[in-house]
Amino acid sequence: MINWDAHFCLPQHPQADFTPIAELQAAGVNYVSVCVGADMNPVSQVMSVIAGYRATIAANPERYTLARSVDDIIRAAAAGRIAIGFDLEGSLPLLEQPEMVDLYASLGVRQIHLAYNRNNSAADGCHDSARGLTPLGYRMVAAINDAGILMDCSHAGRVCSLEIMAASSKPVVFSHANPYTLVQHGRNVTDEQILACAATGGVVCVSGLSWFLGAARPGAADVARHVAYVAEIAGVAHVGIGLDICVQQPGLDDTPPGAFDAGYWWPETAGYKADQPPSFTPTGVWRQLPAELRKLGMNDSEVLMVLGRNMMRVAQQTWLAPNT
Repeated sequence: MINWDAHFCLPQHPQADFTPIAELQAAGVNYVSVCVGADMNPVSQVMSVIAGYRATIAANPERYTLARSVDDIIRAAAAGRIAIGFDLEGSLPLLEQPEMVDLYASLGVRQIHLAYNRNNSAADGCHDSARGLTPLGYRMVAAINDAGILMDCSHAGRVCSLEIMAASSKPVVFSHANPYTLVQHGRNVTDEQILACAATGGVVCVSGLSWFLGAARPGAADVARHVAYVAEIAGVAHVGIGLDICVQQPGLDDTPPGAFDAGYWWPETAGYKADQPPSFTPTGVWRQLPAELRKLGMNDSEVLMVLGRNMMRVAQQTWLAPNT
């Protein structure tokens, strides 16, 4: 049994405390994808974060494993360690060079999406005008496929995400996105997007963020309700968990350097309010999810699929050992 959390955020700082990762493991998680940067983070910050996170993992081999394969995850779980991979939220840190994808793969990045809420030179964000996947974007999709990295469509615009899924030669995931039918937020995904993801063989991983769940204090029952909806329309083989828990730690300032404008990335017109931050599910939700999913009619085998087997399958079909 492998429990797989497809998206988690520590402070974007090289000295981030990994205690929340240990708490995830204590709640039953065996693999977690940790964000190392997004479109608002310059490459200098992303590389500093990757270096810091890698150093923490290397300094604690009895606790953590930097996963390069599904076999690494299975071995780590058997040895009582939690396996970690990195994800990148947007293509701006790729500097418009598809060749950068291989570099990030060699550093531990196992999942990439192409736009974070706003348009860039490769793809559209979900809170911007619809243009579609650009010629550069098509080259990026091919590079991500070739590098054996999971192609993620979270934060992408609807039309653009459909074009990414049509272009990808590998299964595509939404690592942290919820059904728009249940909660009408621009970050959530339509039935059309869910079905297109399933058609690639991919997985929609439900987020635990309050805005996207439609619950002020979200818990396991809220997550389970969204999981059940995706399973109903696309099949239980195409739904997973990416709680998107974001941790802040006193004394660590991870604000992107330069003229950072939070209102640009999270616009009020899309429903974000600076004075009303979101709430997150606690890590203990992982302990409660099996019972909540069973309440909604899932059997034990289906629960295991949702909690990890589906994402393991997609990773086995996608991941390649890096060149270095």
